[in-house]
Amino acid sequence: MATALSEEELDNEDYYSLLNVRREASSEELKAAYRRLCMLYHPDKHRDPELKSQAERLFNLVHQAYEVLSDPQTRAIYDIYGKRGLEMEGWEVVERRRTPAEIREEFERLQREREERRLQQRTNPKGTISVGIDATDLFDRYEEEYEDVSGSGFPQIEINKMHISQSIEAPLTATDTAILSGSLSTQNGNGGGSINFALRRVTSAKGWGELEFGAGDLQGPLFGLKLFRNLTPRCFVTTNCALQFSSRGIRPGLTTVLARNLDKNTVGYLQWRWGIQSAMNTSIVRDTKTSHFTVALQLGIPHSFALISYQHKFQDDDQTRVKGSLKAGFFGTVVEYGAERKISRHSVLGAAVSVGVPQGVSLKVKLNRASQTYFFPIHLTDQLLPSAVFYATVGPLVVYFALHRLVIKPYLRAQKEKELEKQRESTATDILQKKQEAEAAVRLMQESVRRIIEAEESRMGLIIVNAWYGKFVNDKSKKSEKVKVIDVTVPLQCLVKDSKLILTEASKAGLPGFYDPCVGEEKNLKVLYQFRGVLHQVMALDNEALRIPKQSHRIDTDG
Repeated sequence: MATALSEEELDNEDYYSLLNVRREASSEELKAAYRRLCMLYHPDKHRDPELKSQAERLFNLVHQAYEVLSDPQTRAIYDIYGKRGLEMEGWEVVERRRTPAEIREEFERLQREREERRLQQRTNPKGTISVGIDATDLFDRYEEEYEDVSGSGFPQIEINKMHISQSIEAPLTATDTAILSGSLSTQNGNGGGSINFALRRVTSAKGWGELEFGAGDLQGPLFGLKLFRNLTPRCFVTTNCALQFSSRGIRPGLTTVLARNLDKNTVGYLQWRWGIQSAMNTSIVRDTKTSHFTVALQLGIPHSFALISYQHKFQDDDQTRVKGSLKAGFFGTVVEYGAERKISRHSVLGAAVSVGVPQGVSLKVKLNRASQTYFFPIHLTDQLLPSAVFYATVGPLVVYFALHRLVIKPYLRAQKEKELEKQRESTATDILQKKQEAEAAVRLMQESVRRIIEAEESRMGLIIVNAWYGKFVNDKSKKSEKVKVIDVTVPLQCLVKDSKLILTEASKAGLPGFYDPCVGEEKNLKVLYQFRGVLHQVMALDNEALRIPKQSHRIDTDG
């Protein structure tokens, strides 16, 4: 037999797709598929040296797939971790007599150990930049008092406050993590900063504790202790104690939060805060796949309020969300509404309009980029002016759609093309090899296909007239895009048995005689076939299961 397959060859094969069986296939189904392919690829069936060599390679690949899937232990590993899992360090020590469930637990332990080693190399940086903008001069004008001042005809927009914070984490051991954070703040020319160091230890699967030390130029040294504990599977408590040292003496503070899962999607919170601003807060948060709802009530000094907010999550590719909230208390009433949307793989852009008494009208723009947050609160007016509300609502929408059409969309398209090109370059050698293997497989199938066609023709059965696999361009707006398909008529006919063709829910690129003609792009399988002397046609998605023949595929010739 040929030499063992390389790691790259193993890693680029889907065993289920190669054998054309379901992921839930029984041992009998696996055995039947294996025997069928062995009869097709067995080296002894071919005398031509080149065909014999190719048959040997394909036979070994099928044999490797069957060996993995026919063994319950290796199949359990493959289903969880793929082919990489079979090569994971430490798997060879797992006892072969263990059940698949025990194998799963053992490999999860091994994976956790690997993740812990990776954690020690990560810093998990997080940061926030907030820039407060005073744009009240756009709407609140006092022209009668400044008529003689030169340049007063242009509104003055000022940055009146700024806040920058950053934190990094350094895993010390599997249970200990050091956290370093710092912040700088300035408002109307006055500012300061602080630096904090915290050490967190996971004490058990039910809880952790954290010690915090801090210092700053506006406040004195800070000492804090935070504890988290799961009381029951549905209830947990968090306690945060702090001592703030200043020129006025020691200021103690205590915050305790008790939470309970009311159902799968709903959590109730009860918070008690004692210190400079003592308060008691209770809230209920319900988070589902399509919505997020919060209702809260707080009694405290000096702030007491009631809050209700709702957020709707659209199930689209951009993960669009719209939200609204009403907050009323001793400070006044505030209505806030807004939306956020994913603009790239790692970026989410959001905007909200805040209208309140006596706060006025503000526009808040936020951009989340990976673990960094950029926040821009823009204060427009201290009064409730309809013009300010209108421009705060319409302005961001106009700017967003203009940017999305002129900047974001072209940028994402260019990025996608760049990634596809990079992916094609990195897989060019492998795709060329897969193409050669597919062509060899088609040559090996010729004799079997001839016999299958003769048998099907004798009983007016299933004949594959033409079949193509790859990227089809049917949209008139995409005429410039290139069609990238390969002819898979022979491989599909080879899979016909008893006038039936069944393809499982897996990428067709893994089937014998197939390869990926357009890496990273959407693919389809188009089949024109004849059954009982009548033409049929079907177009299926790449990962869609397909059963042929079907009455619905019949071509209507009446027209």
